[in-house]
Amino acid sequence: LTAAFAAAADAALDAILSGTTRSSENRARDVYRHPAETLAFFGLKPDQTVVEISPGGGWYTEILAPYLRDHGKLVAAHFPADSKADYAQKSITAFKAKLGAEPAVYDRVVLTPFMPPDTLDLGPAASADLVVTFRNVHNWLKDGGEAKVFKAAFAALKPGGVFGVVDHRANPGTTREQSLASGYTTEQLVIDAAQAAGFVLDAKSEINANPKDTKDYPKGVWTLPPRLVQGEQDKEKYLAIGESDRMTLRFRKP
Repeated sequence: LTAAFAAAADAALDAILSGTTRSSENRARDVYRHPAETLAFFGLKPDQTVVEISPGGGWYTEILAPYLRDHGKLVAAHFPADSKADYAQKSITAFKAKLGAEPAVYDRVVLTPFMPPDTLDLGPAASADLVVTFRNVHNWLKDGGEAKVFKAAFAALKPGGVFGVVDHRANPGTTREQSLASGYTTEQLVIDAAQAAGFVLDAKSEINANPKDTKDYPKGVWTLPPRLVQGEQDKEKYLAIGESDRMTLRFRKP
């Protein structure tokens, strides 16, 4: 990238972060999710092919899609349209509706079916510059599913490509079973899975850390915002803590 192109890209990202393609509710969470810093840490550039694994409701898609639209490509690895699971159907239907509502922003997003452990289509081999996933690894831990996902990410990336992971960070020593119940996963589990898939740990960041998170709640990480699963019970206490303490890890494919 030329210096002028890089500067224009930075300005474009700033405009997207503060712009109307994002909902006010999503912008309000920037204080916890630090999208500009996180994406810079992962090395995002506007001419890359980026795969977002499990984009959910599209919080990061609102940023990535317009940023990559003109010079790059965004692949959203979301639930298969023919999934028999009710939650998967609801999620992909809502996501497609979001894309369809603003074609000028989302018309070039490529959807690919992803539902571990069996459906792991992240695009052609060695086609992606960057694969990212936000707060999802804890959902893949059942039966060692994260190993399959990380191998799929490795296969999709070009040599030298980056795999960026953000997730709720458990205290060291937390077991896999405890992680499944609480939603918090240890950094070591993620690093081990990535290295087993062939990745090298390139760097880790405390951008998304939250030292106020005690990680000992009755309903796990979902006790905290944005979910607040206990409703009004101790709501002010959990709002004061904020969103979870998160690891931010950058892996590289040799």
